[in-house]
Amino acid sequence: MKPLLLYIHGFNSSPKSLKATIMAEYCRLERPDIRVEIPQMPCYPDQAEEFIDELVQSLRHEYQIGLVGSSLGGFISTWLNDRYQLPAVLVNPAVKPYELLQDHLGEQENPYTGERYFLEPKHMDELRQMDVAKLRHPEQLWLLQQVGDEVLDYRQAVEKYSACRQTVEPDGDHSFVGFDRYPEQIIQFLGL
Repeated sequence: MKPLLLYIHGFNSSPKSLKATIMAEYCRLERPDIRVEIPQMPCYPDQAEEFIDELVQSLRHEYQIGLVGSSLGGFISTWLNDRYQLPAVLVNPAVKPYELLQDHLGEQENPYTGERYFLEPKHMDELRQMDVAKLRHPEQLWLLQQVGDEVLDYRQAVEKYSACRQTVEPDGDHSFVGFDRYPEQIIQFLGL
């Protein structure tokens, strides 16, 4: 099967995010055989779940898929791993976004796309339904975490993914400083 990298961006982000761009550029230059998909994720959890599930369904019989998920994208990648046993690299992943995003209820604007939308408590319930309580395939997951993440409590990810491969770096921030050191290792881990 042909290799495919599926990059899933985080909350209020886009395919133009720095990490997505770094992965796409690495594949373009070093691994042009890899198809790269970086979709603009819908803002609402149930729509995002349906969208990404349909995308994977449409690709998985033709492609060997590897996932990279950042922040909320890491949470979604964990859900996809549980559903389809796809290997995934999780970059500063959101572990409990339904708690984290409580502070963001109300009107939102995606700074990349300009899309305006309204987050409600029901959207937190939708996220909670996607939560994977027990990792069934820890060997397929690699946590890339920086302790200096100012958005998320890094300890939640270290604990949740304790049975997985982990790279935990001191300092850094939520964007994962120096991410450009990792594309080659990520592609190797994903088996692409």
